[in-house]
Amino acid sequence: MTATLRWQLLALTVFVGIVLWLLAPVLTPFAIAAMFAYLFDPLVGRLQRLRLSRGTAVTVVSVALLVLLVLVLLWLIPYLERQFKILLQHLPDWIAWLQNDAAGWMKARFGLELEMPDAQQLSAIFQEHWKEAGGTAATVLATVGKSGFALVSRVVHLVVVPVAFFYLLRDWDAMIAHIHDLLPRSVEPTVARLARESDETLSGFVRGQLSVMIVLGVFYAIALLAIGLDVGPLIGVIAGLISFVPYLGGILGVLMAVIAALVAYHDWLHVILALVVFGVGHVLEAYVLVPRLVGEKIGLHPLAVIFAILAFGELFGFLGVLLALPIASVANVLLRYAHARYRASDLYVASHTPALVMPEAPPPNPQ
Repeated sequence: MTATLRWQLLALTVFVGIVLWLLAPVLTPFAIAAMFAYLFDPLVGRLQRLRLSRGTAVTVVSVALLVLLVLVLLWLIPYLERQFKILLQHLPDWIAWLQNDAAGWMKARFGLELEMPDAQQLSAIFQEHWKEAGGTAATVLATVGKSGFALVSRVVHLVVVPVAFFYLLRDWDAMIAHIHDLLPRSVEPTVARLARESDETLSGFVRGQLSVMIVLGVFYAIALLAIGLDVGPLIGVIAGLISFVPYLGGILGVLMAVIAALVAYHDWLHVILALVVFGVGHVLEAYVLVPRLVGEKIGLHPLAVIFAILAFGELFGFLGVLLALPIASVANVLLRYAHARYRASDLYVASHTPALVMPEAPPPNPQ
C-alpha cells in the first residue's frame, strides 16, 4: 500500500467519523434498525433454506416480531407501571431506613454522618408528581408534548425504525456485496478477512449478550419475587438490562434488593436470600451463560467495556451508547491485526536484534 493510499484511507475514516458525529441524532433510528437487521439476518437465511424467497422470509420475520412486540407491550407496560407505583410507595421507606438505621450505624462504627433527605417530604413530592402525571405514559406524553417539533421528531423516529429495519433486512446481503465491490482491490483481501473476524466477534457478542441479559432479567425477577420482594421483578429487569456493563448490574441489583429486604422484613434471612439469588445469578452468568452464549470472542477487558460506553456516550450521545460495544469489539479485532503487523515489521524486528558485543580491550603488555 502506497503512502498516498494510506493518507486517503485515513482522510476517509476521519470524514466518516465527523459525519457520524454531526448526524448522530438523525442516525439513531437507523442504527437501531441496522442492529436488529444484523441480529435477525441469520434467521432470514434459515427461512430461505426452507425454499422461501428473501422478501417472503423478511415479511414473515417482521410480522412475527411486530405481533410479539404488541403482545409484550400490552402486558409489560401495565405491569411495569404497577411495579413503579410500588417502588414509589416504598422509596420513602428506604430513605427513612437509610436515615434512621444505616446512618446511625455508620456514625457509631466509623464516625461518618450521612445527610439524607426528609422521608415525608420526599414521599409528598413523589405522590404529587405521580398524581399530576397520571401514570408513566402520561409523564412521557407530557414531556414530549411540550414541543410540537419534539413530538413530531419522536413519532418519526418510531416510524423510521420498523421501516428501515424491513428494508435493511431485505437488502442486507446485497448491501454487503455492494460494499465489498467498492473496496480498493489492494486492500480487499485484508479488509475481507478482518470483516469476517469482526462478524464472528459481533455475532458472538450481540446475539449472545442479548440472550444473557434476557435470561438474567427473567431469573432475577422470578427469584426475587419468590423470596417475597414485591419490587423484585422491577429490580430483576433493571439488573438484567444493564448486565452488559461488567459488575454494574449485579452491584446495583444487590444494593436495591438488600435495601428492599431490610425495609420490608427487618431481618437478615431475606437479606441472605437476596444475596443468594444474585450469587447464583453470578455463577450462572460466569460459568453457564457467557461461556455458552457469548464465549471468549469479544475479548474485551471489563475496564475497556466501561470506558467504551462512557466515551462513546459522551461523544455521540444515545447513539454512542448503542454502538459502543459493537464498535469496541471491532476495534479489538483491528488492534489485534495492528499488533500482528507491528510484530512482523522491521521496527519490531530491529529492536530485538542482539546488540553487537564490543571486543574486550587487550590486557596491557607487561613492562
